[in-house]
Amino acid sequence: MQSKGSRDCPRKPRRDRRKRQVQLRRRDSNQQAKQPPTAWQHRHPNLSIDRLHLSSTRIFTGGNRSFLSGSAGICRAKGREIVLGNPAVTVEKGKYSYDVETLINKLSSLPPRGSIARCLDVFRNKLSLKDFSLVFKEFAHRGDWQRSLRLFKYMQRQVWCKPNEHIYTIMISLLGREGLLDKCREVFDEMPSQGVPRSVFSYTALINAYGRNGEYDVSLELLAKMKKDKVLPNILTYNTVINACARGGLDWEGLLGLFAEMRHEGIQPDIVTYNTLLSACADRGSGNEAEMVFRNMNEAGILPDLTTYSYLVETFMKLGKLEKVSELLKEMELGGNLPDIMSYNVLLEAYAKSGSIKEAMGVFRQMQAAGCVPNAATYSILLNLYGRNGQYDNVRELFLEMKASNTEPDAATYNILIQVFGEGGYFKEVVTLFHDMVEENVEPNMKTYDGLIFACGKGGLHEDAKKILLHMHERGIVPSSWAYTGVIEAYGHAALYEEALVAFNTMNEVGSKPTIETYNSLLQTFARGGLYKEAEAILTRMNEAGVAKSRDSFNALIEAFRQGGQFENAIKAFIEMEKARCDPDERTLEAVLSVYCFAGLCDESNEQFKEIKALGILPSVMCYCIMLAVYAKCDRWDDAYKLLDEMLANKVSNVHQVIGQTIRGDFDGDSNWQMVEYIFDKLNSEGCGFGIRFYNALLEALWWLGQKERAARVLKEATKRGLFPELFRQNKLVFSVDVHRMWEGGTYAAMSI
Repeated sequence: MQSKGSRDCPRKPRRDRRKRQVQLRRRDSNQQAKQPPTAWQHRHPNLSIDRLHLSSTRIFTGGNRSFLSGSAGICRAKGREIVLGNPAVTVEKGKYSYDVETLINKLSSLPPRGSIARCLDVFRNKLSLKDFSLVFKEFAHRGDWQRSLRLFKYMQRQVWCKPNEHIYTIMISLLGREGLLDKCREVFDEMPSQGVPRSVFSYTALINAYGRNGEYDVSLELLAKMKKDKVLPNILTYNTVINACARGGLDWEGLLGLFAEMRHEGIQPDIVTYNTLLSACADRGSGNEAEMVFRNMNEAGILPDLTTYSYLVETFMKLGKLEKVSELLKEMELGGNLPDIMSYNVLLEAYAKSGSIKEAMGVFRQMQAAGCVPNAATYSILLNLYGRNGQYDNVRELFLEMKASNTEPDAATYNILIQVFGEGGYFKEVVTLFHDMVEENVEPNMKTYDGLIFACGKGGLHEDAKKILLHMHERGIVPSSWAYTGVIEAYGHAALYEEALVAFNTMNEVGSKPTIETYNSLLQTFARGGLYKEAEAILTRMNEAGVAKSRDSFNALIEAFRQGGQFENAIKAFIEMEKARCDPDERTLEAVLSVYCFAGLCDESNEQFKEIKALGILPSVMCYCIMLAVYAKCDRWDDAYKLLDEMLANKVSNVHQVIGQTIRGDFDGDSNWQMVEYIFDKLNSEGCGFGIRFYNALLEALWWLGQKERAARVLKEATKRGLFPELFRQNKLVFSVDVHRMWEGGTYAAMSI
C-alpha cells in the first residue's frame, strides 16, 4: 500500500530495484570489513555475526503489534518454528506413556497461534485413538477447552486420527463443564456428517451438559429425541436427567414420572437414583417424600450410604423432626438390615450441632443396643458435645468408657479433649492427656501441638510449654506461629521477660512469621509489669514489620502506661486508639477506668463507669471492684455502700453476687468459703491474663475498704492457682517479695503476709 505523498511517484522497474539491493549489500559488506573487531569478537573469535541476514530484516511496529519482515528475494530458506513461552503446566512424570506425555507437554507449550499440525507430525501413525482420549482427558482435567477444541478440529481433518464417538463424548463433556452449550451442540450435530454414529454415551454427555447448566427442559427434549432415534437410554442417562430436573425445580410428580418411566423400561434404579431423589427432598424440605423414597430403597435391597443418611438428616433437620431419622433407623434394625456406623454418626453430628445432649446420647445407646460398635469418630462427636456444654465430668467418664470398650482413641479424639479441657481451664490435665497420647503411641499432629501450647500459654505453664517445644524440635517439626505465641504467653504469665523475647526472636530465625496475636501476647507480657518502654519498642517492631495495631494492642499499651505510672500517656494511647478508628471494647473501658482509679481521680472514674453502663454493657466484676476502691480512697463511703448493694442485687451474674458477698464478709466461715473457691475455680478457665486483672481489682477493693485479712486470704487463693509466681521467692539467704505486677492494694496485702 502506497502512502499519500508517494501516490504520484513512478515505481522503479524491478530490475533496477534488485541492482540497488545488490549495491547496498556490497556496501554493507565493505563497511563490515573495515570496522575493527569488538570486545565480544575478541573473546569469541570463532563466532561470527551474520550482519547480512540481520540487515535484510526490518522490524515494523504499529500500536501494540510488532512483526518481522524480510525481503522475499533474500529469505528463501524455510525458517524454524518459534515456540514462545514455557509450558504453563507439565504432566506428571510416568503418568502416561512417553509419546502421550510428550504430546501433552508439546501442546501445553504451544502458543495460541502455534501450528498443531507441526506439533503432531512426529506422532503420525504412532498414537492410537485411545492415546488421544488420554490427551483429551488430561486437558479436561485442567479445564483447558481451547487446546482441546483446536486438537479436536485438527483430528477431524485427518484420516489417521479421525475422532471416534468416545472422543466426541469427552469433548461434549468438557465443553459442557465450561458452560459452552452452543459448542457442545455443534460438536454433537457434526457427528453424522463425520460418519460417527451417536450412541447412548454421546446423548448422555449432551443431556448432562444442558442439565448441569440449568436447562433441564432441553435435557428432557434430548431424552425424547434419543428414544425417537432408537437409542435406548441407560441408568446413567436417567440419573443424569433426574438430577438435572431435580436441580432445575421440576415438581415432585414430574420426578416420580421419570422414576416410573425408567422402571417401566426395565432399568433398575441404583443408589445414585435414590440419592438424587433424596437430594431433591432435602432441598425442598419434603419429609413424607423422603420417607417414601428411603423405604422404597430398603425394599429394593439397595444399601444406603453416607450420602443417603446426610440427605435424610438434612431433610428432617429443616423440619425440626430429627427423631424421624431415628425411627427410620429402628425400622432398618427390626427388618434385619442393620445400619452401619456412619448412619448413626451422621445423626449424632446433627444432634451435636443443635446441642441436644439427651437426644444424642439416646442415639448412642440405640446403636449399642442394635449391636453396632461405636468407633473413634462416634466418641469424638459426643466428647466434643459434652465439652462445649461444660460437662467435664461426663467428658472424663465417656473417655474412660471408650478405653474400656477397646475403642482406640485417635489423634482427632485427643485433639478434641485437649481443646475441651484447655478452654475449660484444666490446663494441667491437658498436659497429662499429651503424656497419655505418647504412651498410647498415637502420633500428635500440628493441631495437637497448637492446642497443647495454647493451653499451656493460657494457664501459664511455661515449663511444660518449653518441654513440648523441645519435643517438636527433636522430631524435626517447625512450630507454628500459634505455638510460639502460646510459649510467649506462658513466659509472660510467669513474668519471664527475657525468655519471652528469646522465644520471639527464635521464632523469626526458624521462619515462623509472627502474627498480630504474637505481638499482642508480647505486649501484654510487658504491660502487666508496667514495662511501657519495652512495650513501645515492640510497637516499633510491629510498624517495621508492617503489622497494624489492633484493639488488643492499644489495650495492652494503655495497661502498660497505667502500671508504669504514666497516666497521661495512657489516656493519650486511648485517644490515639479512637483516632485510628479502632472501636474500644469492654476491656478498653475497664483499662481507662483503672487509669483514673490509679490516679485517684474519683469524678473521672465515676463518669467512666456511667459511660460503660450507658453503652448497655454490664460492668465487669473488675469495674465494680475498681469503683469500690476509688470511692474508699476518696472517703465517699455512701457511694461505696450503694455500689456494693448494687452488686448484691445483680440478678444477671452469679459472679457479681458472690464477689459482692465476699467483700461484705458473708463467706468468711470455712464451710461458706467453698462458694468463693467455686467461683475462683470457674474464673480460672479464663486463663492467667484474666486472673491477674481479676485478683488485682478484688485485692484493691478489699484493701481500701479495710478488709485486710480477707485480702490476704484472697491473695493466697490466687497464688494457689498459679498466679503471681514471682511474688514470693525464698532461698537460704534471702526471702524476697516481687510486687511489680501487683496493684497498690495487692502490694500492701502481699507485704502484710
